[in-house]
Amino acid sequence: MSPQPPSSIEIEYAERCDREHARVCGDTRPPGVRQRLASWRDARLVRHALKVAGEPGLILDLACGSGRFWPVLAEHINRVILASDNSQDMLDHARTHHPASLLKRVKTFQGSAFSIGLSANAVDCIFCLELFRHVPNIEGRMALLREFHRVSRDTVIVSVQSRTAVEEEFRQAGFKVLNQQEFVPGSSLWRVYVLRKKG
Repeated sequence: MSPQPPSSIEIEYAERCDREHARVCGDTRPPGVRQRLASWRDARLVRHALKVAGEPGLILDLACGSGRFWPVLAEHINRVILASDNSQDMLDHARTHHPASLLKRVKTFQGSAFSIGLSANAVDCIFCLELFRHVPNIEGRMALLREFHRVSRDTVIVSVQSRTAVEEEFRQAGFKVLNQQEFVPGSSLWRVYVLRKKG
């Protein structure tokens, strides 16, 4: 699992995430009601998506950042979690945010989401909840989807800005939509898709 050079999209996304993470880490106040509600909703969406995906046993958390979703991903006792980010600093920092019992179940490696350092059909499911929705153009999303299709044996979980029409892109990349769910029903924020590779 050798590191791959990050794309300009990943670099821009990582810089934005680093700034946001630094702000959150520097804030010693307990999270407010709005933040707690958003975290609860995120966790609920992830649990639902994992259930629709068949509770995959080997999952790749791609562009994982500080491991925000690791506690939810690890709720399934037999699940093995691979986690990749283009920033080794962020991966190192993530190890300071979680208990040792959780970290034993997470194997991290540095790499690009556009060129994942894993073999074909290496994992049951790719989980890319943050990066995918920040890719602004079709070419970038299709490049990611092709790489997801190569590395996943079965399913992919991504989030998309609600105004972005992506279902044709999913089809062209060789996926069918199993489920989609809005972050807030009836809102125009973002939605989570569970995709399955076509036979």
